[in-house]
Amino acid sequence: MGEVVATIKLMPESPEIDLAKVKAGIKNSIPENTELHSIEEEPIAFGLVALNVTVVVDDAEGGTEKIEENLSKLEDVASIEVVDVRRLM
Repeated sequence: MGEVVATIKLMPESPEIDLAKVKAGIKNSIPENTELHSIEEEPIAFGLVALNVTVVVDDAEGGTEKIEENLSKLEDVASIEVVDVRRLM
C-alpha cells in the first residue's frame, strides 16, 4: 500500500474561538498510522479563520475516514471538509 497526503479544512463555530485550543485538539485527535504534516491558518471573512490540516495516511480502505471522524468531534468546530487528496510517490 502507498500513502496519500490529504488536506482537511476545519471551520470554527465563530471568530471568537481560541484557535490554539483547536490546534491542540487536532494534535490529540490524530489516529495511529497518521502523520500530522501541518496546520495552517486561512483567513475567510470578518475575522473568521479556517484551519487547513495536512496529514499523511496509508492508502488503505477507509483512507481519511478515521481522522475526519475524530476532527468532526472537536469542540468549537462547525464543519470539516476534505479539500485535497494526493498519492505520494
